[in-house]
Amino acid sequence: MLTRLGYACAQQPFTKVNQWLDVHVSNMGGRVILMVYHNGKIVYTHSVNQMDMLQKMATKFMAKKQGQTADLDDYSPSSRQAIASCSKWLSAALVMTFVDEGKLQLTDTVGKFIPILSKNGKGKITIGQCLSHQTGIMAASLKDDLAEMRSISTMDEAMQYIAQLPMEGEPGKVFRYSNVGLQIAGAVIEKIGGKSFKTLFAERIAKPLNMKNTDYGTGKVPLPAGSGISTPEDYMNFLVMILNKGTFNGRRILSEASIAQMQMNRVTPDVKVAYSPTEAGGFGYGYGEWTMEKGAVTSPGLFGSFPWVDYNKGYAAFMMTFYIKNDGRNQRYKELKALVDEAVK
Repeated sequence: MLTRLGYACAQQPFTKVNQWLDVHVSNMGGRVILMVYHNGKIVYTHSVNQMDMLQKMATKFMAKKQGQTADLDDYSPSSRQAIASCSKWLSAALVMTFVDEGKLQLTDTVGKFIPILSKNGKGKITIGQCLSHQTGIMAASLKDDLAEMRSISTMDEAMQYIAQLPMEGEPGKVFRYSNVGLQIAGAVIEKIGGKSFKTLFAERIAKPLNMKNTDYGTGKVPLPAGSGISTPEDYMNFLVMILNKGTFNGRRILSEASIAQMQMNRVTPDVKVAYSPTEAGGFGYGYGEWTMEKGAVTSPGLFGSFPWVDYNKGYAAFMMTFYIKNDGRNQRYKELKALVDEAVK
């Protein structure tokens, strides 16, 4: 089992990491927690809370908007909050469990499962293209897409909405980071699995990884690309599985082949990048995750949370934050990772 350390704990090699968090926390919502796993255990957990009045007010506003009560306490390993696009990594892993079982192939076209997509010229899109944001569908802006999805009551309605969106290029030739591809993939595995996306996630990912406080929210239709809610300790369990190439506490969750497929950069020179978020910088993209330099992978979220796995250094890390303004975010990711790389030598 994973070893838990108190969140005030910090080993001496992480002094520079502590200092970095202290300096940058004000630009990351005023509150942050970072956990690092190395050599079979959690070696670092540190939380900083310097929220000013405006940040507290913003947190209260966001919580009220979601029908919740704001939690302004220090983050701990069990703090639970929305993780936005960090959800994509979890969702892609769920889809890959069906690939491992032979119930789905990455080359399968979505039209065979969802006829309305075929009727609207989108039936030849493959599962792999859905997982890599290469459907060729011109998705609405994130704000408009989320507003539309909130008015939808079923996954079938979500497919009807996506079916009406225009195409902007040939599937596999255009990269547009959006909610669309994973929503389609989520609908496909519901058809194959005969259960809701939320139930499939609970059974195939959350339960075997002991992610007791991770789900896709209370909305009528889950958003595989962004409605996940989790905790640092839960998400770390997932990252440990990724680090261990598909196993967790001696149990295989994904095959090594699926892990490798997820981490292969699909944004090749012949793929047009129509939209990529600022925080991604020059990263490549596989299935549900960004490929960084030198054997590292990540799936950062809109609210600033930053999970990553570094195979060369042999560690996993998760930083939880909550803020929207993404100015300088990619550079901060790189700076923090460099300091953690140095600390785990």
